[in-house]
Amino acid sequence: MAGGKELEMQLEREAKAFQTIQKEIQKNHQLRQQFKTQLGENELVKTELDILDDESNVYKLIGPVLVKQDLVEAKANVDKRIEYISGETKRLDGALKDLERKASEKRQEVMKMQQRLQDLRSQAAK
Repeated sequence: MAGGKELEMQLEREAKAFQTIQKEIQKNHQLRQQFKTQLGENELVKTELDILDDESNVYKLIGPVLVKQDLVEAKANVDKRIEYISGETKRLDGALKDLERKASEKRQEVMKMQQRLQDLRSQAAK
């Protein structure tokens, strides 16, 4: 059963690769959740800024200090953040699809190797 040892080592490598992909998927989900939270917060800010009239005072927190900011500039900054966050979310969605495809392929490989190893062991037992 010399081929069996080699197959076991290959199976172990593939299983580790599968686990690595699973960790990347989990990290992707965490990042996507953070971006969705930020998107919600920024959309809420945008809604609040849209309610204000042109004469309203807007302040931006920079460190421990509130600094007066132009309303138009504040709206533009929030729009840019929303655009950036939306773009990152789409990028992460694409990466997630790719990772899920890779995970599925690795899972199939691992299952095939496990089956071959089991077949080798049952043949060796005979």
